[in-house]
Amino acid sequence: MSAAQLIGDWQALVVLFVAGVVPNQIWRMLGLWFGGGIDEGSELLVWVRAVATAILAGVIAQIVVEPPGALASVPDALRYGAVAAGLVVFLLTRRSIFAGVVAGEVFMLAGKWWLG
Repeated sequence: MSAAQLIGDWQALVVLFVAGVVPNQIWRMLGLWFGGGIDEGSELLVWVRAVATAILAGVIAQIVVEPPGALASVPDALRYGAVAAGLVVFLLTRRSIFAGVVAGEVFMLAGKWWLG
């Protein structure tokens, strides 16, 4: 297989890079520049963290209630169980969102594997 076949149309990759990576990196760099001097315990960052958590909760709720694609084949009980497992781990790990999300994913993958 040649490199052209593996990569595909290089113009499409350039468009994806310009449209996807460049705009995101600009905002990341501006956030790093502006946020560098902000105290982590400030009201602004507490609010930003709360908004980010609320957005994550909303996305998870939408995916659980109305699952898209292959997730629709997962039984409701398993999806809700994964949310419950993620919540328990979130609370046990001193409110670590990362640990809660990973635990919910592991629970769902293990349950789907067990059910076949």
